[in-house]
Amino acid sequence: MITLFLILWPVVVSLTIFIFRPKISKQIALLASLVEFILSLVVIFQFDGSGAAAFSMNIPWIASLGINFHIAIDGISLLLVLLTTGLMPFIILSSFNGPRQNSPNFYALILMMQMALIGVFTALDGFLFYVFWEMALIPIYFICLIWGGENKSRITLKFFIYTLAGSLLMLVALLILYYKTPGQHSFDIQALYAAGRSLGAAEQGLVFWGLFLAFAIKMPIFPFHTWQPDTYTVAPVEGTMLLSGIMLKMGFYGVIRWLIPMVPLGVTDWGFVAVLLSVVGIVYASALAIYQQDFKRLIAYASIAHVGLMSAGLLTLNKIGMQGALIQMISHGILAFALFYICEIISVRTNTRVIASLGGLRTNAPILTTVLMIAILGTVALPLTSGFVGEFLLLNSLFQYNFIIGATGGLTIILGAVYCLRAFQYMMLGKNTTTTTSISDLTGNEKIVLYPIVILIFVIGIHPDPLLKISEAAVGDLLELYVNFSAKTK
Repeated sequence: MITLFLILWPVVVSLTIFIFRPKISKQIALLASLVEFILSLVVIFQFDGSGAAAFSMNIPWIASLGINFHIAIDGISLLLVLLTTGLMPFIILSSFNGPRQNSPNFYALILMMQMALIGVFTALDGFLFYVFWEMALIPIYFICLIWGGENKSRITLKFFIYTLAGSLLMLVALLILYYKTPGQHSFDIQALYAAGRSLGAAEQGLVFWGLFLAFAIKMPIFPFHTWQPDTYTVAPVEGTMLLSGIMLKMGFYGVIRWLIPMVPLGVTDWGFVAVLLSVVGIVYASALAIYQQDFKRLIAYASIAHVGLMSAGLLTLNKIGMQGALIQMISHGILAFALFYICEIISVRTNTRVIASLGGLRTNAPILTTVLMIAILGTVALPLTSGFVGEFLLLNSLFQYNFIIGATGGLTIILGAVYCLRAFQYMMLGKNTTTTTSISDLTGNEKIVLYPIVILIFVIGIHPDPLLKISEAAVGDLLELYVNFSAKTK
């Protein structure tokens, strides 16, 4: 029942804000998100740490088609539910002094987005998963279209078409499996697992690409990333936070929950190609990030590079890599939020995001400089920060998989240091420019948003064990399914 409440609560509040349009809509949205976060903490305290799904609800929805409203939470989904509910209050609070602070529609769409994200991470019915997947696209589309920047219509349409095309491929793949389920066809996840494993290698390969392309576009990885830099740059900062901090994790979750256990032969045959594309994306995006002059666009390319590492490590089908990908999703969400928010603060104060036009910010904004430095150190995986834990596990997994791929993937740390420290040097050090002479430091509201993020960066980096233990059993069970099937087919 608590899983259902996690899904329904944001919907109820969202509709209330949309219909009644209260003047305190931002406060209501913040309170609703805090309630949602507290509920997720209740789930953590009641979670037994086993690999089995808990907090389950499974009721007929469209019984004649074998479609159920089946939702549950295990260790893998719990981490992503926690990321969603944990970041959402900060995203809402970060908008309190911005141009969208008095827009009920804006906050209603954010809460509707939260509902869809929770649904994606808890759905155990293929059709229900697809419905929530599509529902997540609608709010973010309107957030970007209505409150985006220059050329928002063209860029948002490109993002919509990319994502919709991937979703249709996923639907086709799920329908193939649905019609392969025995007896009365079913979209239940276990029935789809069985149907996928019953296919031959060639058929599993087709299903693999149908699902993987949908997930690859959402992450995104090379060469399916071209919608991302423009969308992240043009979207309002809250939309960029939603996209980068949470929404792209839908793609990783899809690979873990649906792709790997469903078509193991397809993963075996085509996994190396997917790993190779991911690693190419690391180098490609990092190289482009070095040459970016717009700070927000630099962060967007940095996100692609880190996504490539997570994707590559995940597809090594190694427990270390999968655990590393999961904890890196949490870290990436936190760090991306911090970087995009700081970028917005600088942009609002100086009316520019051009790195070369900034300089000497440290003089008048020492606290802002310190917080940015911590976020950058986490991004370049400095030990004792959250970024180090995931990247260490991911690179460990990649080196076990293939030394050359591991060495290439390791460039993310070296190149990341280049573009991050270069940007920090130009913006924060040196002499003041005409745009930074009178910049002010962090306000009280901004400190309330950023200080907890800084604490999380260090807490996760110093003591990641609680997060790793949450997902450990579920990851082990999932990989056991893959290994057992592979052993039978040899």
